[in-house]
Amino acid sequence: MWESRQARKRGALGVTAAGRAEPVPQRADRATLSRLGRLNVVASLSFVIGGALFALGAALALRSASATTSASVYFVGGLFFTAGAYASLLQAINAPRPGSRAGTLHSGRWHWWRYEPMRIDWVGTFLLFAGTLVFGINLLNSFLHGLTAQQANRLIWAPDMIGCLLFLVSGQLALMEVCHGSPRVLPLDLGWWIVAVNQLGSALFMIAALADFTVPATGALVNTGIANWGTLTGAVCFSVGGVIQAFERP
Repeated sequence: MWESRQARKRGALGVTAAGRAEPVPQRADRATLSRLGRLNVVASLSFVIGGALFALGAALALRSASATTSASVYFVGGLFFTAGAYASLLQAINAPRPGSRAGTLHSGRWHWWRYEPMRIDWVGTFLLFAGTLVFGINLLNSFLHGLTAQQANRLIWAPDMIGCLLFLVSGQLALMEVCHGSPRVLPLDLGWWIVAVNQLGSALFMIAALADFTVPATGALVNTGIANWGTLTGAVCFSVGGVIQAFERP
């Protein structure tokens, strides 16, 4: 059974051979383990900081701070989210594979990009990265002022919804990857806790996005309170997930 998350996060596999009761450990070389460890630090810190800044932006909005101030904090937080998502994608791209010698894992030369749509870890992390880029469009457009309800929904709300959908699909794939199929509860699996907390954050982001729709008839949001609180709690989930991720290392 191929543990793709364990391979790219910890650089290790346990392979059970025919006639053996215990799995045979396979571990990547030191250079690969060091590389995976550095990527994990970047991803973990980026999600912690990005989530904290998003939570701060929502808190400022709840305290009626200026729209420009909140938008600026959100935008910087979005840059950290993008960095974390790209680091996660790099982990999947450069994940160790079975080496030429039995019992070894090898990642080969470094790649900044690789197209592997048949790997669940690649698809999941790629959709997460794409979601952060779409969020970037939403965050940039949020600096615009004097928009009509239709313009606000097209330039700000629509990218927000697309980004949330990409996050949710990415999280679902991450759960399937950890659970080897249909999502289930795995309380003793650290990777499961990380993806479950992040998926909760994605769901809260989606609730916030739905409440952030501008009603054309009134020009007001569906529910400003839910939009801000959903963003704040969802961001906290990603920060917590980033903290836990720091312990999922080689």
